Amino acid sequence: MADAVYVAPVSSLVLPAFLDAPTVVRGRGAAARARRIVSLLQVKPTLARDVASLALEESSRSNERTGVLLLNLGGPDTIEQVEPFLYNLFSDPEIITLPSSLGWLNSPLAWIIARSRAPSSREGYAAIGGGSPQLATTLKQGEALEEALERRGLRNVKTYVGMRYWHPYTDEALAAIKRDAIDRLVVLPLYPQFSISTSGSSLRLLEKEFYADQELRQLKNVVIPAWYNRQGYVHSVARLVAQACDRFEETSTPHIFFSAHGLPTKYIEELGDPYQQQIEATVRFVMQRLLALGYSNNYTLAYQSRVGPVQWLQPYTDDKIRELADGGVESLVVVPISFVSEHIETLEEIDMEYAELASECGIKEWERVPALGLEEDFIDDLADAVVEALPRMEQRPLQEINEGRPVSLRVVNDLVDLSSKEELGIEYGPYRYKRSRFGLTPKAEVINGRLAMAAITLASLLSYSKGNLYNEVVAGRIPFGWW
Repeated sequence: MADAVYVAPVSSLVLPAFLDAPTVVRGRGAAARARRIVSLLQVKPTLARDVASLALEESSRSNERTGVLLLNLGGPDTIEQVEPFLYNLFSDPEIITLPSSLGWLNSPLAWIIARSRAPSSREGYAAIGGGSPQLATTLKQGEALEEALERRGLRNVKTYVGMRYWHPYTDEALAAIKRDAIDRLVVLPLYPQFSISTSGSSLRLLEKEFYADQELRQLKNVVIPAWYNRQGYVHSVARLVAQACDRFEETSTPHIFFSAHGLPTKYIEELGDPYQQQIEATVRFVMQRLLALGYSNNYTLAYQSRVGPVQWLQPYTDDKIRELADGGVESLVVVPISFVSEHIETLEEIDMEYAELASECGIKEWERVPALGLEEDFIDDLADAVVEALPRMEQRPLQEINEGRPVSLRVVNDLVDLSSKEELGIEYGPYRYKRSRFGLTPKAEVINGRLAMAAITLASLLSYSKGNLYNEVVAGRIPFGWW
């Protein structure tokens, strides 16, 4: 592809620039950022330098132990774990975003939501065997990735799994990395497209825990924040879609239906989240590849898994299925485009709920494309991505500054005694930061916060024992009525 472009991975746990994008995206600023992002939405092949030669060069570092940290969402392994998993999910401030003045409500609100959603979620997990298969798949993906890297000549490579909302958590993975005395680390989120709520949440937590540890913060590292536009990934998805189309008598008959995980529109409109643009680009890349393979099917992109009353990305998957059926479509090939492993959104929501809806609406033929899982060409592309990222560890942030390349403020803070990392409450980077401040000391603020939370917890327990906790919260009597 003549206009392909290589977008370098982000180094030194410096998060992608769009995490720190301005919160106002409307008007001319939005158009400018949109043009900048769209300019990067092109399929990129492997680096011009041969991956094999890169791997050979890296393998010469025979004494260096390389770790690859795979980040993913996680899921409950048993029915009993569903409610605590939901609590972990909804207590993430990247999922339930509250004003800073109401941040203390995050945990109580997460508890209420988890309690209310647990019964229906338990039914869903029971329908797919009693738990999420995501961890088992991710562990196998790690093993396959190790083998693919060894085939490329890399030695002393080990993969680790860090889940965001269930075991093994990120801190468990980092503890294993320390025990194994890893010398350099490649961080690979298993989300093809970047979103604040998925990769962003995992990377922010990793950043906090990584740099809170004096030993880990000295570890050479590189982050691959997104890989939706890698040629190998695109070709893998297109191949599976083509195989599904081939099961029809006429391969051009089925309508290709891409279903991506949804996202509240405020992430796009207010926070500048690139997820929607990257999803749309992925679909475009896959359809371009299918056209090159001789498939000219019509296609649709829709979004699933919306929760709550707020506006989510549209069109919604269920609405679009009805619309297509009303328009005379009778055959669908359904592609879970943002998923690389099977879990409840594919096995229960798509395979059961949406398949049943399609049948009720008059869809006669339904083929669901599997998640990429352990597809060999997909794993090989991830291995290539890791090999390509390794040289970035040797490019210090100072080199980027010397060359006048844009960098995150975090890079500057690691090199210059510029400010404290108040948001993390830790010493950050290789330097200690000193800053005069007014008001309560951090320690006093922590003590006051703990006292306040103890009072809120006591009030909540009293209300719960009386059976009126929900009404107390809704009416605003917790915590205000208890002071």
